[in-house]
Amino acid sequence: MAAINDLISQIQDKELRERIQREVDKMSKQKKFGLVFEEHLPECTPLYDVPVKVGATVAKRTGKVNDIYKVLSITDGVASCLHREDTEVISVTVDELVCVAEFGEPIYPYLKPLDSVCNAPDSDLWHTLIEADNYHALQLLEYLYAGKVDCIYIDPPYNTRAKDWKYNNDYVDPTDSYKHSKWLSMMQKRLKIAKKLLNPENSVLIITIDEKEYLHLGCLIEELFPEARIQMVSSVINPAGAGKQEFARTDEYIYFIQFGASCVRPESREEIDTPIVWDTLRRSSLANARGKHGKGACGPNQFYPIYVNDITGKIEQIGDPLPESIDRSYAPRIPGCTAVFPIRPDGTEMNWGIKPEEARLRLQSGYLRAGMAKPNEPQKFVISYVTGGIINDIASGVAILDGYNDDGSVIAHYPTGKDKLPTTNWNKPTHDAQRFGTNILTKIIGGRFQYPKSIYAVKDAISYFIKDNTNALVVDFFAGSGTTLHAVNLLNAEDNGRRRCILVTNNEVSATEEKILIGGGYKKGDPEWEKLGIAHYVTWPRTVCSIMGTNVDGSPLEGDYGVMEECYLLDEEDTVISKHTGKTTSKKIYEKKKIQLFPLLAEINKADGFKANAAFFKLGFLDKNAVALGRQFKEMLPTLWMKAGAIGKCPVIEGEIPSIVFLPNNHFAVLTEESAFGNLEVMLSEHPEVQTVFIVTDYEAGYCTMAKSLKVEHTYQLYRDYLDNFRINTRRDKK
Repeated sequence: MAAINDLISQIQDKELRERIQREVDKMSKQKKFGLVFEEHLPECTPLYDVPVKVGATVAKRTGKVNDIYKVLSITDGVASCLHREDTEVISVTVDELVCVAEFGEPIYPYLKPLDSVCNAPDSDLWHTLIEADNYHALQLLEYLYAGKVDCIYIDPPYNTRAKDWKYNNDYVDPTDSYKHSKWLSMMQKRLKIAKKLLNPENSVLIITIDEKEYLHLGCLIEELFPEARIQMVSSVINPAGAGKQEFARTDEYIYFIQFGASCVRPESREEIDTPIVWDTLRRSSLANARGKHGKGACGPNQFYPIYVNDITGKIEQIGDPLPESIDRSYAPRIPGCTAVFPIRPDGTEMNWGIKPEEARLRLQSGYLRAGMAKPNEPQKFVISYVTGGIINDIASGVAILDGYNDDGSVIAHYPTGKDKLPTTNWNKPTHDAQRFGTNILTKIIGGRFQYPKSIYAVKDAISYFIKDNTNALVVDFFAGSGTTLHAVNLLNAEDNGRRRCILVTNNEVSATEEKILIGGGYKKGDPEWEKLGIAHYVTWPRTVCSIMGTNVDGSPLEGDYGVMEECYLLDEEDTVISKHTGKTTSKKIYEKKKIQLFPLLAEINKADGFKANAAFFKLGFLDKNAVALGRQFKEMLPTLWMKAGAIGKCPVIEGEIPSIVFLPNNHFAVLTEESAFGNLEVMLSEHPEVQTVFIVTDYEAGYCTMAKSLKVEHTYQLYRDYLDNFRINTRRDKK
């Protein structure tokens, strides 16, 4: 640091010298361990649908989006613009300019309806797709669902050194020395907001990545989520391997960041019905031999005959004890039965483990039985019994009584099982991105998108956490082809769930398409350009087609969502006696067969689509003053619909705005005139399904009074609540 300070002291310009010194001091105080990266210039977002006006912040459509100008004047369609950095003033036609939203500047977003698809009653929940830069969309989602999201699944750009992502509207050069820190800077900004969306009591953030950035991402996750439980899984997505040099890559990585009570759902439960244990009734210790006396020895009444039927093997009778002086050969005989005594294999006379009266009770209850003895044993039968602990377990239901054998003995088992948790190495055939990502997507919309995720891989990942939450809210703000929404629909179809998915994606065109469009004289924002963007060309068509059960030409999708796989299954099993040892062994024969990996999914025909609805929006930006004056209510209505839970078809108001916008099908209402408050109370009493109310008022005390008197779950103050959220990041929910 001394050398740097010496160099700084040589700067003649005092203001510049002090400025540089402050920056160096700031850097020197930063942590020396952990993830350190440069936070790059804030990202800018082009706003193609915002009209260019005097005072607007703009960029050239054909230039860099972070090359900023300020519009000084507009005359006859020509704008006079001041360059921010070099203060150069240029003249350029308005058509060549685009308004720009800079990172960190207060924005006031709204949702502009573009399209919808309905294959369920329109009163049901609706999925949503938002076309937007995901940073600004996340800001809107924070206003809508802070602390309410159950699962976030994202597949961000991997920074593979190919043209896979843009920073400030330009592809990142693979030779750029700052490519890692640019990527981290981009991810950090978004993950900070994502954290605010997640339910801190029970939620999960799932991020896929490959070897190019997984180490940096891991450090960033550790830094941003110190309170979370973090685990990384490797997942085989390309069994054949990719890459022409060195190792062929087969897998990628998935980070699971869990919050609160979130836990991994077992992959399966291995149920094992363990039969109860029958113990040999005969005493085993020589201290308990017949005739022994002293400490630990049995009493004189535990040497008695047990009569077993020679044909049925059933215990017929419990005999009386024989005195020590009487040889067992003199015991009474019963025709057709063998008298069994507690005799060791070497012929030593022992004692039974229980007295005869107890033996009779157990025989009556089925807790005593006879079995065939081994060859060369001194007696034909052995006697077994159920211990008192097991008897108590059967009586209490811990052990399950299944019935009785022919000899009257009980049949019972312990219902035991072992949870099988997913491992940290996934190698499932259904996670093959080519077979169950690319091939499935190609059949729906054609070859419009490269490298989609396997729908089953995404379904598995989210199922481990939200399978038991049938009302979960799932967000994907790097939506790509829309696999996450497709997977959520598949999960809902499996168990009739009502999980809702929100997708966010920009509308970038591919590098190849961009080159062709520029060659054709088209600019960003032109209809010809926009229709080829990912949101319009890939994500939304996939959503529509998968829900309706058709491909893009309208023909029905073929097949079902089950997956048949070949494997070796046990065909038959037999027992054979070894010629060498004489022991009985098992002989198993396996046969190669096809099995259904997802029996439930095999019942879901692709042509039937899904009982689901989805709405397509584009994120726009409102004028703050217009919002404050209440002039943007119709534009804000979709946002209010989302905040109320996106229930029922997104409402539209034509004509004049009534004093009460009452929408029972959407489960919310808006009071636009305070004088109509009494009427609102009456309407709410008749429609208990309405649980969200927005009150338009500038009078803080009045809002608080009205909010407290309403018997609804949530109330919000418009437009104060909305404006404050995006200006100072506060929310006013009374609950």
